[in-house]
Amino acid sequence: MVAQTTIRRAPKVLLHDHLDGGLRPATVIELARDSGYDALPTTDAEELGRWFRQGADRKSLELYLEGFDHTVGVMQTPDAIARVASECAQDLAADGVVYAEVRYAPELSTTGGLSLDEVMKAWMDGFRDGSDAASAAGRPIVVRAIVTAMRQFARSVEIAELAVRFRDHGVVGFDVAGPEAGFPPTRHLDAFQLIHRANFHLTIHAGEAFGLPSIWEALQWCGAERLGHGVRIVDDITTETDGRITMGRLATYVRDRRVPLEMCPTSNVHTGAVASMEEHPIDLLRRLRFRVTVNTDNRLMSGVTLSSEFETLSRTFHFGLDEMQWLTLNAMKSSFAPFDQRLRLINGVIKPGYARLIADAVAEAPTVV
Repeated sequence: MVAQTTIRRAPKVLLHDHLDGGLRPATVIELARDSGYDALPTTDAEELGRWFRQGADRKSLELYLEGFDHTVGVMQTPDAIARVASECAQDLAADGVVYAEVRYAPELSTTGGLSLDEVMKAWMDGFRDGSDAASAAGRPIVVRAIVTAMRQFARSVEIAELAVRFRDHGVVGFDVAGPEAGFPPTRHLDAFQLIHRANFHLTIHAGEAFGLPSIWEALQWCGAERLGHGVRIVDDITTETDGRITMGRLATYVRDRRVPLEMCPTSNVHTGAVASMEEHPIDLLRRLRFRVTVNTDNRLMSGVTLSSEFETLSRTFHFGLDEMQWLTLNAMKSSFAPFDQRLRLINGVIKPGYARLIADAVAEAPTVV
């Protein structure tokens, strides 16, 4: 098992993290007080953090999403949005994340009268301030935004236009999220076509609460470049009693086309997408050489960091530094960053960082006589 301190030192890449799922409990309380939001279950930071975690671990995506009523409820002013975004960048950098794509549905912050553009400006200002603070603290990070439309609503074309409008101001892609059952991504084909016509990037939540049909629709009908979660692709893989593995046509397509899977192990257990961490398919998919990546999803709700996710995988599946590096390189290669920026981070930060950690591990290993 890789030591916790080593995992935190390792350069990491995060592709699937929700801005409204990663607030600090103390920040939620302070923003609620400042805005007059009075629906929090408690104003004690430790108790509130525990309440979010307990509420999320109910084996249902719909129940998992209930906690967002409170985080979104306090993100209705420019100052609040900017603060949340700034703290997000700083928290990720402190955890050793060197590149992150953080998503949010800006329409959720318009109930207090903000326009979509005002939400976006505050969000981007916060990322810029947080990145500057992280760099000043010796933890440089590149953090970018993915603009999300909610699949149960009807504003996806407007949100797609917003994403494209801010593509030169920190936005790198478009997404749809929310409850999968009953709200197929094909409801938003006009938005996806707009993104494709603009030569922009697209990832879609698929294969989490639903199954193979949602993955197929996301890829074949909608043209997704990445799959948000995609954990149910395992339903198209059969392990025989003698250990032989057979893959169906969809699983074969996903692997052969190198479609990135934005997997969020702890969250997948909490939402019931998988029964337990030991049964999570991430290790099987890694061994089959799918383009697997490791992500946090919602750091507040699931009580995780990217380091803790790698620590859990190391403990459960015996992932070492080599596996961590492979997963991190998968994520950087699959990011929506420009190609030259990906190369700079891979060759200038990620590979040298892991080379140092591996060399240190070899030097510290006991000598066998």
